Amino acid sequence: MTWLWFHKLASPPHFYRIAGRWLPWLGWSAAVLGVTGLVWGLVLAPSDYQQGEGYRILYVHAPSAWLSTFTYTTMAVSAAVGLVWRMNVAHSVSASCAPLGASFTFVALATGSLWGKPMWGTWWEWDPRLTSELLLLFLYLGYMGLRSAIEDQTRADRVCALLAIVGVVNVPIIYYSVEWWNSLHQAPSVMKFGKPTMPASMLVPLLMMFAAGTLFAATMVLMRARGEILRRERVGTWLEAAVGESVALTGEKR
Repeated sequence: MTWLWFHKLASPPHFYRIAGRWLPWLGWSAAVLGVTGLVWGLVLAPSDYQQGEGYRILYVHAPSAWLSTFTYTTMAVSAAVGLVWRMNVAHSVSASCAPLGASFTFVALATGSLWGKPMWGTWWEWDPRLTSELLLLFLYLGYMGLRSAIEDQTRADRVCALLAIVGVVNVPIIYYSVEWWNSLHQAPSVMKFGKPTMPASMLVPLLMMFAAGTLFAATMVLMRARGEILRRERVGTWLEAAVGESVALTGEKR
């Protein structure tokens, strides 16, 4: 049963329809959680006894940092699936992850610098966590540059998949860098085994922002993957039927 579902999902028409059905649910859930989490975290949550009001940037920085690695892992897994089983849908998902992941990584680095100036006294420090996060941004940019430089679609998929798979080794380095090396970056206070060290009044909105960011990332990846599938399958017969069905439904609503 699982293999049947897996192979059906690998079908461009089936994936296109399923993704279209999920998009409204994912998008609205992300919006509700995001607005609630931001208002709670930026306005209602109490100040930190050490960092004061400056800690509130955590509600943007921490989800962005998490999503930068989560999106890369998704990209690498999709690339591996596409490489092993030669699934164009998987390559479409992988290609769709790269710009989004690069954006999350940039936001994580930028907000981290804004937090670091008042807390560390400097905009940037060659800290293991910061350096490995910067390397992640270069991996994203390299993936996108390599894909755009190769005209042959099949060859681009194969080469970019190899780069994504090799680069995934940087993900555990980012996570464990604060434990493996002497780091200025604070140790994990939420994503760790055992009880989180944050009080519930601060933790709950942060978890909401994590959930909102994850749902937002899923929404954007599915939207971009649908567009990538349309680009790859523009000569497919199923596409004409899908467009005709969409036009018919629009006419009925009017």
